[in-house]
Amino acid sequence: MTMGRLTNRAVVRVSPLEPSEDAAAFLQGLLTNDVTGDTPAYAALLSAQGKTLFDMLVWRDGADVLLDCEAALAEELAKRLSLYRLRRKLAIAVDEALGVFWSDTHTEGFTADPRLPALGNRRIGAASEDAAVDDAYLAHRLQLGVPEGRSDMGDILWLETNAVELNGVSFTKGCYIGQENTARMNWRSKVNRRLVVVPLALSQEKRRKVEYPQLGLGVDHLRVEDIPADLVPGWMELTTS
Repeated sequence: MTMGRLTNRAVVRVSPLEPSEDAAAFLQGLLTNDVTGDTPAYAALLSAQGKTLFDMLVWRDGADVLLDCEAALAEELAKRLSLYRLRRKLAIAVDEALGVFWSDTHTEGFTADPRLPALGNRRIGAASEDAAVDDAYLAHRLQLGVPEGRSDMGDILWLETNAVELNGVSFTKGCYIGQENTARMNWRSKVNRRLVVVPLALSQEKRRKVEYPQLGLGVDHLRVEDIPADLVPGWMELTTS
C-alpha cells in the first residue's frame, strides 16, 4: 500500500462570512459540476469560451467549500474566484493548515476519487510531514491515462480533456462560466480531439502538451481518429467523435 501527502496539491477555502451567504451556491454558478450535492466532485473553472483554466476536486466542510487544486496555482485560483465575488460576504484564500493526502487502496478516512475509482482514494486533513507520494501518484494516474492540471491540459476545451467520462461536468445544473460552448459541443457531438497518454516513442511533438521522460510517457492532444485503439483506456468513450 502507498499512502501519504500530495505535496504538489493545496487547498483553497471558500467561507461564508455571514449566515445568509452560501459558498456552494456561489461556486455553483462558476464551476462545471454540481457542487451543491455529494462531494468530493471533480470540476473546473473555465474561460468564457469553455477552455480549461483550473481543474479541481471540490469538498464540503460544513458551510465552507474546500478546493483541492494544484499548489502552484492555488493563489491564482483564489484571486480569480475573488474577481467573481463582487459584494458577496465570502472569504476566499489558500488554507495553509490543510493538506491533500492519497492512498492507492481503500483506507479508513479516505474517499474514492470521483473521477475514476481506480485512481485511488483521497482526503483533506491537517497539513503534516507525512511522506510525499507525488511521484507514485503521478505514475499511477498516467498509467490509467488520466490527465490532470495545467501542464497536461493547457487551455484546451474542457470536454477535450475527457471531462464527461471523468465525471467533471453536469449538463443539468444550470449556467456556469463557459457553459454555452461546452453544452453546444456535447449536444452536437463535436468533441473531435482528446487528451491521451502515450509512450514518448509514439508521441507527436506538435500535439504534445507535456512529456514525462522519467516515465517514458507524454500527454498528446489528438484528433479522435488519430488515437491508436490500443492506447484508448477502458473508461474513455470516443463515440462523440
